[in-house]
Amino acid sequence: MSADWLFLQLHQNAPIPLSLQISVRAGELLALVGPSGSGKTTVLRSIAGLYRPQYGTIHCRDDVWLDTRAAIDHPPQQRRAGLVFQNYALFPHLTVRDNLTVAMDQGTAAAQRTEALRLLETVHLKGLEDRYPHELSGGQQQRVAVARALARQPRVLLLDEPFSAVDQMTRKRLQNELARLRRRIEVPIILVTHDLNEASALADRICVLHNGRALQTDHADSLFRRPRSPQVARLLGHNNVFNGRLLTVNGQPRLRWGDQQLELATSPPLPTGSDVDWFIPDSDILLHRRGRPSLGERENPVTGRVTECVPLGAQTEITMRCQGGAQPLRLQISTHAARRNDIRIGADIRVSLLAEGIHVMNPVDYRADQSLNFSA
Repeated sequence: MSADWLFLQLHQNAPIPLSLQISVRAGELLALVGPSGSGKTTVLRSIAGLYRPQYGTIHCRDDVWLDTRAAIDHPPQQRRAGLVFQNYALFPHLTVRDNLTVAMDQGTAAAQRTEALRLLETVHLKGLEDRYPHELSGGQQQRVAVARALARQPRVLLLDEPFSAVDQMTRKRLQNELARLRRRIEVPIILVTHDLNEASALADRICVLHNGRALQTDHADSLFRRPRSPQVARLLGHNNVFNGRLLTVNGQPRLRWGDQQLELATSPPLPTGSDVDWFIPDSDILLHRRGRPSLGERENPVTGRVTECVPLGAQTEITMRCQGGAQPLRLQISTHAARRNDIRIGADIRVSLLAEGIHVMNPVDYRADQSLNFSA
């Protein structure tokens, strides 16, 4: 384990199930995503020392913050974890500057005031140091909360849905500021969010949690195009997760899906005849244009009838019942393309499933949920 990593193993059965292992490098931002109740906030509170799991270890660089077997459990003030709460938790009776200095435990009062002003300038709040929290906008309060977390000179920065209470325009601006800020601080950062777009834009890696288990941790592109299991795919909002059977035809890998035989770009590491789950992202489903054939139409063509057609602004969601007994397929195309091709309920359409995008899941990987064994 590198001395520059935050490393934790947590396990308990109740009251909140936990069974996971996570490591974060210095300067890396890891996003925790998952449904409500999956344990995201509990993980942050465990790192900060505000919650003690039944079993586990937490190391930050050379320090051991928690080791239940060795009866080590440092209190929050000794862990130097900067935590930004969802509701910011600013002291309403203190000025912005005093909200920062109260978090400092080193230096003279004059030095603390100077450092507070420097931090406020870092988060673009210079000149607001004498205001009280109720005199600030939601976005300004959020930046004060980040500055206060940094005032502790933290060895890890923990962000619990820090942008959820602001409007969309402010959220985008604060996301940009976090992206700039993280280039100036060399500590591990863990961000809890329900927004997958936010996680993809900000995080180096994303960890998918469910029922306290880390189901998969990966870079955004790999995670969204190569989910480890059907459960991960569905937690990421993917619809096109299907069952099939692996075949070999003339020495080439194929996937039987209903009456279809789909080409595969690579051979999965599984024996022929294996029943498998597979997935294809929207970006690899190509709608055939009426009267204007394209090269991609010759790759895994599938014909079906539209059963749902729902315009959602610039995009339209389509569900098609495929011929040959295959499961219904869902795709999203531009509303302009839907109108141009006269896509409507009852219309017959044709799509191609690009072989490069078909991802066959290995059942062996389903067990990689990081179930851990601990003893007291």
